[in-house]
Amino acid sequence: MIYLAIVFLPLAGALIAGLFGRVIGDRPSEIVSTALLMIAAVLSWIVFIQVGYDHETARVPIMRWITSGELDASWSLRIDTLTSVMLVVVTTVSSLVHLYSIGYMHEDPARSRFFAYLSLFTFAMLMLVTSDNLVQMFFGWEGVGLASYLLIGFWYHKPSANAAAIKAFVVNRVGDFGFALGIFGCFMVFNTVNLDTIFEAAKGMEGQPMNFLGFQLDTLTVLCLLLFMGAMGKSAQFLLHTWLPDAMEGPTPVSALIHAATMVTAGVFMVARLSPLFEHAPIARDVVLYIGAITAFFAATVGLVQNDIKRVVAYSTCSQLGYMFVACGLGAYGAAIFHLFTHAFFKALLFLGSGSVIHAMHHEQDMRNMGGLASKIPFTYYAMIIGTLALTGVGFPHLIGFAGFYSKDAIIEAAYAAPALPKTVFWIVTFAAFLTAFYSWRLIFMTFHGKTRAAPDVYKHAHESPWTMLVPLAVLALGSIAAGFVFAGEFVGHHYKEFWANSIYEGPNNHIMHDMHQIPEWVYWAPFFAMASGFGLSWLYYIGAPWLPEATARTFKPVYLFLLNKWYFDELYDWLFVKPTMALGRFLWKSGDGAVIDGTIDGTARGVQWTTGRAVKLQTGYIYHYAFAMLIGVAAILTFFLRSLLTGGAGQ
Repeated sequence: MIYLAIVFLPLAGALIAGLFGRVIGDRPSEIVSTALLMIAAVLSWIVFIQVGYDHETARVPIMRWITSGELDASWSLRIDTLTSVMLVVVTTVSSLVHLYSIGYMHEDPARSRFFAYLSLFTFAMLMLVTSDNLVQMFFGWEGVGLASYLLIGFWYHKPSANAAAIKAFVVNRVGDFGFALGIFGCFMVFNTVNLDTIFEAAKGMEGQPMNFLGFQLDTLTVLCLLLFMGAMGKSAQFLLHTWLPDAMEGPTPVSALIHAATMVTAGVFMVARLSPLFEHAPIARDVVLYIGAITAFFAATVGLVQNDIKRVVAYSTCSQLGYMFVACGLGAYGAAIFHLFTHAFFKALLFLGSGSVIHAMHHEQDMRNMGGLASKIPFTYYAMIIGTLALTGVGFPHLIGFAGFYSKDAIIEAAYAAPALPKTVFWIVTFAAFLTAFYSWRLIFMTFHGKTRAAPDVYKHAHESPWTMLVPLAVLALGSIAAGFVFAGEFVGHHYKEFWANSIYEGPNNHIMHDMHQIPEWVYWAPFFAMASGFGLSWLYYIGAPWLPEATARTFKPVYLFLLNKWYFDELYDWLFVKPTMALGRFLWKSGDGAVIDGTIDGTARGVQWTTGRAVKLQTGYIYHYAFAMLIGVAAILTFFLRSLLTGGAGQ
């Protein structure tokens, strides 16, 4: 019963706020939906303690859903350690975002609709993480896509919000097409969509070929790459990443809930859940590894020069998701989920802290128009400092550190320990850690330190946020401090094996979780020095010598513009896909619809109309006109018969 309550309480909140919000009012809608989410969060922590430490897997059947021939997709909940971790992440962050939104959205006239969308998203995400078959997972997958579209475009009166919502929807459909093909392929190969049956049969399919697009390819490699294509879209990985920064057009609580802690981690969860497939598809795992490494580096470089406070955090999210996929590609699934877990706390904290800054600055988001805010909003300042310390991985090896120190450094260590793998990935993710420290502290220095660059009236009236916004910051700050050292032993430490025994599969040749603890001492310190160097360089640029950023941008203008324009991916996709599609549409409109359809079908119709228009003129309505016409007709008939008789008689 507790599992059903966790999943369906958010749905109840969505229905109450969505269907009856106008009747009961905005305030009751906020209170009811938030209270239900908090109950679900408390129950999720109970399940996490119970399942995570008892190492049991529970299945809760709900109802028969789809039964057609060999296809049997019953609706049931799968509760194991991996699920319990995701339940905690989703419900905890969602409940705090609900509470935060009461203060942040207090002036919005459509608050009940907003809270309905938030709760609907949470329900869809919970359906995804509790799925026991691929069809149910796809249901939750598309549900969060729908909720994301609704929330990004919540302020639909803004053209930019509508464009961002459509962009997110379209780009995710590209990835979801691959995901759907992967599900079809799994059913074709295994004759089932049930996860346990697929996992049991996966080992027997290792090395077996299949026909795909006319080529004989490894079956599991094809299936895993198709499924990973869905993960690339949902988790904003390189090539399918372009929707994530634009999604910042939605309200800030949306950024914290969907694009920091929950929806974008669905791809990481999916790869970890399907570890029995990926473990037998080493080529697919290598693709996951290198896509993750490229994403971690790419997003970090773009984050260096962004000026919108939310976009800096958004590119940071994209980069950190790359770290998680690096861990999955290495086979260190526990490290990936550990970083997912800790990242939820400090990234939600940074997004909500950014929202508090925006709230104080009367909706100003450009960091170039900020500065000197530490004394104006001290609580938000210290919360953001804690989030930055956690994100950049501040800590001392073998001693203690913030949450990101334990999870991100574990991934970097695993990248070094990976056997038969060049150290390229290790150096990429270490350099990305340096970049992360630079742009993270750049955000802090530009926003809170130095002389203010804000308009005098805006700065004068800057004030701290209400308690409904500050309490979530305090809770998330606590998680950003403690989530690492409290749970490190279970996620990646000595208790790793028993903690993940019932939910993550490791192949017989996968020893990465053991090998990552057998590395040279300097490797433990490499992330520390990368982090410290990034901090030092950022301090030099924005505190010590504040003239340096402009001078560097002027000196390396092509590089600066390349990064500022996000590697020109939007322009490239516009040239490759958008303009050809619009040109094709214009051709079909002008030549197809205009020339062919209008010229033939409509042209014929116009000819008939011309003929009938003139025939109608003969219908005058006067009797003498009709009598005269009849007389002419009779005369014509008599003439015809008389001519026939005379012709016939002459012939005889």
